[in-house]
Amino acid sequence: MTAFAGVLTQLLHGALLLAAAPVLVGLVRWLKARLLGRRGASPLQPWRDLLKLLRKQPVVAESASVVTLAAPYVAVGATIVAVLLVPSFARGMLLGPMADLVVLAGLLALARAALALAGLDAGTAFGGLGAAREMAFAAMAEPALLIVALCCAILAGSSNLDAIATAFAEGGLGIRVSLALAFAALVAVALAENGRIPVDNPATHLELTMVHEAMILEASGRHLALWEYQAALLLMLWLSLLAALFAPIGMAPAGAGPVAWVIGILAFAAKIGALAVALAVFECASAKMRVFRVPEFLGAALLLGLLGALFLFVSTGLL
Repeated sequence: MTAFAGVLTQLLHGALLLAAAPVLVGLVRWLKARLLGRRGASPLQPWRDLLKLLRKQPVVAESASVVTLAAPYVAVGATIVAVLLVPSFARGMLLGPMADLVVLAGLLALARAALALAGLDAGTAFGGLGAAREMAFAAMAEPALLIVALCCAILAGSSNLDAIATAFAEGGLGIRVSLALAFAALVAVALAENGRIPVDNPATHLELTMVHEAMILEASGRHLALWEYQAALLLMLWLSLLAALFAPIGMAPAGAGPVAWVIGILAFAAKIGALAVALAVFECASAKMRVFRVPEFLGAALLLGLLGALFLFVSTGLL
């Protein structure tokens, strides 16, 4: 019965997040429009755009190789696997034993490498510039994510997301400064990984300042739809990760029944909605920083994570 519940929750989790990812992007855009006094498009507009792009044939540069053809599928596949590993409304899913933060970091690195190679493969100046900046920023973002994983592993005794969520939900860890520092570091990394303000602002279409969008300027048709869907999945993944690690309230325990699942889905929707509102408010209230200041922004995230880990080592050593 427990195995059947794990399979069913995994299927529900996958269907929920894969369908809701573009809606989340549309919701953030709609909230930003309302905050700026505009009507804004429907939250379902990203799905309409994706379906329209999927019906179009991609146009590939003459200098492009098979890398351009395979990169969007590799990136989307790696991101989908990562999304399936992050718990949303319930713990104890089928892939729960593999839901490790280190594995998650590896999948995100694979998707990032595919995006950077796609930007380089076309041979354009903007694509190469965006790929170079992306990999330079990754040199700061990935260690920060691993440091946060270290902090969570010290507190929960495991880097598995199910184990961490269970330990945090039980409340035995109390309120710790290290957790606040890890949360701040992970939020900064999430902003950078998703190309959100203040790290990037694709809405301006300024090629000299773009990072993520510069690598897909040559994409079109079906390939552009895959890149846009991968970006939506990435945003859903990071918000779900923040909710699972630092707000596991309402998550159904392993082996729970449908009633607990419904409560978990409602709690998950409320948490993602609150994070979407916070993201929209933050982006409307902040200005885009210079691209050369982004390493300092990510360096601060790494420093916060290191301070959190240091506090944990000191506290555990004293105990």
